[in-house]
Amino acid sequence: MSQAPQFDPKLHPSIGVDHHLPVVPGERLDISYIRRLFSDERVVRSAEVFGNYSRLDVDAHLNNPVKASVLFAIVSRPEPTLLLTTRSPSLRKHSGQISFAGGRLDKSDPSDTHAALREAQEEIGLEPSKVEVLGEMSKYLTGTGYIVTPVVAVVDPSMELTLNPHEVTETFEVPLHFVMNPSHHRRHSRAFEGKTREWFSMPFHQDGQDRFIWGATAGMIRNFYHFLMHE
Repeated sequence: MSQAPQFDPKLHPSIGVDHHLPVVPGERLDISYIRRLFSDERVVRSAEVFGNYSRLDVDAHLNNPVKASVLFAIVSRPEPTLLLTTRSPSLRKHSGQISFAGGRLDKSDPSDTHAALREAQEEIGLEPSKVEVLGEMSKYLTGTGYIVTPVVAVVDPSMELTLNPHEVTETFEVPLHFVMNPSHHRRHSRAFEGKTREWFSMPFHQDGQDRFIWGATAGMIRNFYHFLMHE
């Protein structure tokens, strides 16, 4: 969701990899465990953070926020996966980036969840009947002023997707155990417009392709890691 700065993030050096953090245990990657977590409001509330930004940063954007939501779609396979998209290179913003299906809220959207489901259907043809919404994660503030709500959902693996080529060039799935392993989380830092911006990247190699997950998408995945590791 975050707008690409004038540099190639793939070439920007990493300042560290979080090898020291524990891997999410396998039993916590089970769909039934994740479903139970979202049924416990105490756990959900404890995970409320706003990206990598301070509360002051959030307050500064609340007067005129750009609200958006994305579908954090976990595909219910024997080994669960995370459904991601590659945005069309012809888009004016965030072109070519790896993202969750989602976008800005319309005035007609009654909720963040409705917007995420609508956008997923419009972008990749994901029918709401194939989606079980579990709940909303903590809002994520991007460097460009978007306040994004990740809507966590379980998706039936029998889904049939039809991509809108104006929005998305492909979808792919990443094993949940891969992105929930902090040894795959690289940290980056850069001075930009008078502030130090920090972000994560999670390079992923699949079927001969290198896919670079970074920015707000990686940040929301990282927040989900902390959510699953909540004690």
